[in-house]
Amino acid sequence: MTDLPNIQRDALQTIDKERLAASGARAPKILLLYGSLRPRSFSRLVVEEAERLLREFGAETRIFNPSGLPLPDSEEADHPKVAELRELATWCDGMVWCSPERHGSMTGIMKAQIDWIPLSLGAVRPTQGKTLAVMQVCGGSQSFNVVNQLRVLGRWMRMLTIPNQSSVAKAFLEFDDNDRMKPSSYYNRIVDVMEELMKFTLLVQGREDYLVDRYSERVESAAELSKRVNQKEL
Repeated sequence: MTDLPNIQRDALQTIDKERLAASGARAPKILLLYGSLRPRSFSRLVVEEAERLLREFGAETRIFNPSGLPLPDSEEADHPKVAELRELATWCDGMVWCSPERHGSMTGIMKAQIDWIPLSLGAVRPTQGKTLAVMQVCGGSQSFNVVNQLRVLGRWMRMLTIPNQSSVAKAFLEFDDNDRMKPSSYYNRIVDVMEELMKFTLLVQGREDYLVDRYSERVESAAELSKRVNQKEL
């Protein structure tokens, strides 16, 4: 058992890969993004708890630190932090997005990270067909503004956003002096979300291209091919 003191072991099921994926499927690769630069960022602490759970379920994980990421379009795409983020977006099979709610919306830091991930890099679409789990932390009462907005962005990025989600109310009360999340219904929901993300990622793994294959794009590709091979002059 890894470092998960709040887990009830008899209630935590092992992910059954044989039921969800083809034989020999590799460990899913999950990228986690958070939306605050505060020294004690609760969105980061939630992401760290999520990472522990994902590793327990057998995932390979990376957390991107947004510190030093420039505003979108203020630098070229070869900026080191932008290049790092785009490389991780290409590397992963799925993502976790967690942002604080500020003025009824996600933070600019969260949006900047998403805006730096393009819909396409040449012929590669770095987010299409990848799974996504969305979460938020609240300074006051529970809200779902941020997770709703993140779902819209996930759809726009052609990601497969899982049904479950997490919203942690009064997040400053949910962590102990060691920055570990206390046992609560909020923590249990995060376990639910990470468990579901793993299941959906294993289901999708190896089938991404087929699942997001589109009739309209096949028609367009056929038209472009016909135009190229039937041109009268070279």
